[in-house]
Amino acid sequence: MRLTIYQDASLFSELQSEWNSLLYRSTHNRIFSTWEWQSTWWEAYHPGDLWAIAIHDENDQLIGIAPWFIEHNQEQGLIVHSIGCVDVSDYLDLIIDRDHVEQVLAALTDHLQAHRDMFDSLDLCNIAEDSETITRLPRLLKQAGFTATYTQQEVCPIINLPGDWEEYVANLGKKYRHELRRKLRRAEGATEKLDWYIVGPEHNLDEELERFLELMAASHQEKAGFLEDEQNVMFFKKISPILFKRGWLQLSFLTVDGTAAAAYLNFDYDNQILVYNSGLLPGAFGHLSPGIVLLGHNIRYAIENRREIFDFLRGNETYKYQMGGQDTRLFKLEAH
Repeated sequence: MRLTIYQDASLFSELQSEWNSLLYRSTHNRIFSTWEWQSTWWEAYHPGDLWAIAIHDENDQLIGIAPWFIEHNQEQGLIVHSIGCVDVSDYLDLIIDRDHVEQVLAALTDHLQAHRDMFDSLDLCNIAEDSETITRLPRLLKQAGFTATYTQQEVCPIINLPGDWEEYVANLGKKYRHELRRKLRRAEGATEKLDWYIVGPEHNLDEELERFLELMAASHQEKAGFLEDEQNVMFFKKISPILFKRGWLQLSFLTVDGTAAAAYLNFDYDNQILVYNSGLLPGAFGHLSPGIVLLGHNIRYAIENRREIFDFLRGNETYKYQMGGQDTRLFKLEAH
């Protein structure tokens, strides 16, 4: 195997043609590990020094990427993180060909041991519970003389989507099934005119994205604070058209008498819908439950288009469970 160390953004230009091909045959194909997401995140934030590792086999095929950078922390020293960590990326991991997991993990462990003078600790976030980074890497690190621990970081509630909408509704708890049906009936019978749509090529994406960001800021003080950071806004505005062009962005709105009342920015990737963020116009149309109504439309659309999973991503907000979400866990791996 051949290891190449990247300490500047040539990582993204040199591996662009191979990156997603590796991701598609990897153990964990997530939109947050795509070349598009990783390169755009680094351009927007670059919070340290790149220290990424690419691994090619004897046939010069790319079989592994450790998309890492080193943070200079005044209190904790030099910390190795995953590109994308932590706030705006929900799943992160090593990118490893599923047929070469043990070899790549062993090579990365050897590299960390040989270059332990370059960092003080390893802190990898947002790793899915079934990842080999959790189930195998700690053992290899311990054998190499590191301490290695992993702890639960957050949850991602998901719905394993059934074959039709009625089956989905029937699977909800009795109380929540009744509430959802009641809210949808109220919306259908409202005196106001309710419409919903998914942004497509017939729309102006820039205008629709501005409308979404306005709703997002209006919906919650914490979201408004998040959007006061220019880096966060820049990232949203850079990544959205890139994902839209790839067919991975699902931006939907519910309007009441022509006024945007609720919105969801989702990702449509690898036969799954990922609920990334939302916006809601507070107060004005509360009697119509526009957020839940639009969410219901999105779930129904996902079922009708044969998506397999509806993933609410990080966070244990109550509505996710009311709509049928079941927890999956995210972990953080730390090593010294």
